[in-house]
Amino acid sequence: MSEGHIRTETAAGVGTLVISHAHKHNAMTLAMWQQLTEAVQALADDRAVRVIVVTGEGDAAFVSGADISEFAQQRSGTDAVAAYDHAVATAQRVLAECAKPTVARIQGICMGGGMGIALACDLRFAASNARFRMPAARIGLGYAFEGMQRLVRLLGAPATFDLFYTARSLHAPEAMRLGLVNDCIDAEVFDAEVASRAALIAQNAPLALRAAKAAILATLEPPTAQAREAIDAMVRQCFASRDYAEGQAAFAERRAPHFEGS
Repeated sequence: MSEGHIRTETAAGVGTLVISHAHKHNAMTLAMWQQLTEAVQALADDRAVRVIVVTGEGDAAFVSGADISEFAQQRSGTDAVAAYDHAVATAQRVLAECAKPTVARIQGICMGGGMGIALACDLRFAASNARFRMPAARIGLGYAFEGMQRLVRLLGAPATFDLFYTARSLHAPEAMRLGLVNDCIDAEVFDAEVASRAALIAQNAPLALRAAKAAILATLEPPTAQAREAIDAMVRQCFASRDYAEGQAAFAERRAPHFEGS
């Protein structure tokens, strides 16, 4: 069996990050968590990429969680646990703080660390066959604060208590009702629909998207004066950009704008 890995693909402004460990339902190894950080950073640095889509290999799973077969060696003992948890937290933080829009494309199984990856994305689109579960309590794992904080912000404390206390599975429609995903899409049209939505994002002005994301994320915590000034500077940059002039011209001429991110 091939080892799990992370690969990236780019086309038409969309950077796709593929989590590939299909024979283990895309379970994450320590090496894959480390590769995830590198892959997100690479796509974030690629000026041709306007939006990042995170997906699992195949349609059976997004990510089934951590590769538990590694735990005896990679997640046993104080130092090993700390190193593993640091790799997980770093990958999810880099994804969550990426300046570009991020989309989780979820099919099949999405559990544990897979939910953590999905929660670190800005948008989550689930196929109708997707299933979600937070099984930490069934295998005796504690869940790190940052990941828990993202879940509570999204769902609220009552639903988060339910997911962690019961470790029950959710099907995509219930996940959408709870607010865990933005939309539940019929599996037969899922590929085309997610591709269409990613393309819509990629067509928009990159500086405007960056400023919007920074402002939205800042509302989740009391912003510091420094954070407020950074956001204000991004907004001023939008108005001073060639993309802003292009957007105005395209609107007046009733044509599609052609944004360059400058």
